[in-house]
Amino acid sequence: MTKRKTETVNDLSRCLDPLDMDATLIAVIEMSQSSWLVAGIVPGVERQPLKKIAIDEHALLKVLTNWRKEAEKKGHKITRVTVAFEAGHDGFWLARRLAAFGIEVHVIHASSVAVTREHRRAKTDRLDTELLKRGFLGWLRGERGHCKMVLVPTLAEEDAKRPSREREALVGEASRIITRIKAAFVRLGIRSFNPKLKAATARLGALRTPEGEPIPPNTLAALKRDLERHNIIKRQIREIEQTRLDRLAQAPAKGPHPMVLLLARVIGIGVETADMLVHEVLSRNMRDRRAVARYAGLTGSPDESGAKRREKGLARSGNARVRRGMIQLAWRFLWLQKDSALAEWYRQRTQAAPATRKTLIVALARKLLIALWRLAHDGIVPEGVQMRPA
Repeated sequence: MTKRKTETVNDLSRCLDPLDMDATLIAVIEMSQSSWLVAGIVPGVERQPLKKIAIDEHALLKVLTNWRKEAEKKGHKITRVTVAFEAGHDGFWLARRLAAFGIEVHVIHASSVAVTREHRRAKTDRLDTELLKRGFLGWLRGERGHCKMVLVPTLAEEDAKRPSREREALVGEASRIITRIKAAFVRLGIRSFNPKLKAATARLGALRTPEGEPIPPNTLAALKRDLERHNIIKRQIREIEQTRLDRLAQAPAKGPHPMVLLLARVIGIGVETADMLVHEVLSRNMRDRRAVARYAGLTGSPDESGAKRREKGLARSGNARVRRGMIQLAWRFLWLQKDSALAEWYRQRTQAAPATRKTLIVALARKLLIALWRLAHDGIVPEGVQMRPA
């Protein structure tokens, strides 16, 4: 029996390379909006140096070079330089930049670093670097539970996520504008007007309040500006969608495009949902199905202590976009894939207990995501799922 490839994937919770403390320079960076605080563990140097620098990779390289020279003066030849910092506002550009200089860079998942549970604890950049050093050192020794690393994406992989995320932001902005316009109409007592019509702007002047008065001039100008913004946003959304379709048509076998086209063949999944799932989760090299569900934040959060046993609900520690998209897709899946085994599983468990429908829809979303992961990677079509022709 051949071993599944996913069983050998590192889950980034520990380092698999042996650590030689006498030949390894270890540094962590506490990053802020105005400066970086760099803390190091230098072989042969008793003190643990701490250096505050400007936001500049060249200044950071200079600090690492000085620490390397200091270790070599003490008779320690540095063969490995490791740098770690938390994932955050600065993204991954620094990791890619340092890797280009031959430095081993790791990005720490911020929520995986253990902190003290005191209600009022001291928090400074210096104390944060101590926590990072402690967690990073345990990770380098190969011990589990100290911290977890984030997979550093390439610039192309990051850019591939932009259309789906930008469209999500634009759809939300368009909804907020329509809600604001409808609220203005309600204040005027106008309830029968649809602001989504193409001729909405031209028809504003003919609207009358219940008293027979026209819309006041300042309110009318504000409504026209909101409708203009809404039309611009709708045009931008159409441009994003058309550009995606053009790229899929021009290069159907390029990169993750075959995976997107395969998922889009499932009835109930459109190109937008398929593109989001592929670039956010399915194109990642996951270890197993548990890792897939955990990354999407569709796993539980048990609270057990002594005789107390309870479930606090969704962990919500994963990708929020995937979690929201999968729960919406699960409801849609029940409607459009009624004959599938997953839909039948859901009906059997909720038929006698209708109150559990909302709870079990999360379980269905988790099962569905795992089934789509197997479809994308192994070509296994979920039982009873209807597919569109290729």
